[in-house]
Amino acid sequence: MFSVTISRWQRWLLVTAGSALLAGCGQEIAQPAKQLFAASFQSLNNPVFVEINNGLAATVVARGARLVTRDAQFSHQRQMEDIASLLQQQPAAIFVNPVNWEGIKDSLITAKRKQVPVIIVDAPVSDPDLVLCQVASDNVEAGRLACEALAQVKPAARIVILHLSTNRACIDRVAGFKTEMARHSGMKILDIQEGRGSVEGARPVMAELLKRFAELDAAFPINDPSALGAVAAIGDAGRDGQIAVVTVDGSREGIAAVQAGRLLATVAQFPREIGRLAAEKAFAHLEGKPVEKNIKVPVKLVTRENAAEFREKP
Repeated sequence: MFSVTISRWQRWLLVTAGSALLAGCGQEIAQPAKQLFAASFQSLNNPVFVEINNGLAATVVARGARLVTRDAQFSHQRQMEDIASLLQQQPAAIFVNPVNWEGIKDSLITAKRKQVPVIIVDAPVSDPDLVLCQVASDNVEAGRLACEALAQVKPAARIVILHLSTNRACIDRVAGFKTEMARHSGMKILDIQEGRGSVEGARPVMAELLKRFAELDAAFPINDPSALGAVAAIGDAGRDGQIAVVTVDGSREGIAAVQAGRLLATVAQFPREIGRLAAEKAFAHLEGKPVEKNIKVPVKLVTRENAAEFREKP
C-alpha cells in the first residue's frame, strides 16, 4: 500500500474540473435565492392599490429581489391569514395595506416577534409603534381639497358621505372634508353611510340615500370606485347632472369620469410613488440606515380644467 500526497493547488484543479464536468453534463450549479419581500393588500380590484403594488415590485426587482403579493379582497380575516402565511416564508420585510386599521394589531405583533419589519402603505394603523414606517397620501388634505372644490360650485350643498370607516386613510379624508366644510356655513351633511370603498358596495347605498333625501345635491364618496358606484345610482334614478360628486384617488377611471362630467372632481394620489418610497425605506432599514416614521405623499385636485395632464399618470 502507498499514499499519495495532493497539494492544495492540485486539489483546486480537481474541484474545478469536477464542477466543469457536472456543468457539461447539463447539471446547473445552484444559484443563491433572491431576497424575498411580501405584500398584503386590502384588494387588488382597486386600481390605486394595483399601482402601489407596481411601484413596490418595480423597486424590489430593480434591487435584485422578488416580491410576493396577496389580495385580501376586503376581508380582515383573510388578510390576517395571508400575513401569517407570508411570515412563514421569512421575508426580509412585509408591506401591508390594512383592511382594518385597528384589527390588524395582532398580525403586527406577530411580525414584530418574528423580527420582520412592517411598512404600512396607503392606510395608517392605530399602533404605529409596531411598524417600521407608514407611507401614505396626505389624506386630510385630500378631503379638504374635495370639499373646497364642491364649495366653489355648491356653497349650500346638501351632502351625503359614503365612508369606509375601518380604514384610517378614509377616516382622515372625511376629517379633512369636515374641517374645510366648517368654513362654509351654508353646507350641510345629511347622512354618512358605509359605502365599502367599492362600486358594488356604494351603488345600492347611494340609491337608498337618493330615495330618503329629495334635497340631496352633493356626495363625497371616499374613493374613486365608490364614487363611480354613486354615479351609477344617480344615473339609475334619472338624476344625471343634478348631483355634484367629489372624491379622492385620481385613478384613470376617476379622471375619465371627471372629463366626461360625471364627477365634479377627484383628488389625485400618486400610488406608484407610495410603493416606490415604501420599498426604498425597507431597503434603507435593511442597510442599517435611519427611516422616518411617517411619510406623507402630496396630493393634487383634478378638475375638467386640468384632467388631461393627469389622464396617463402612474
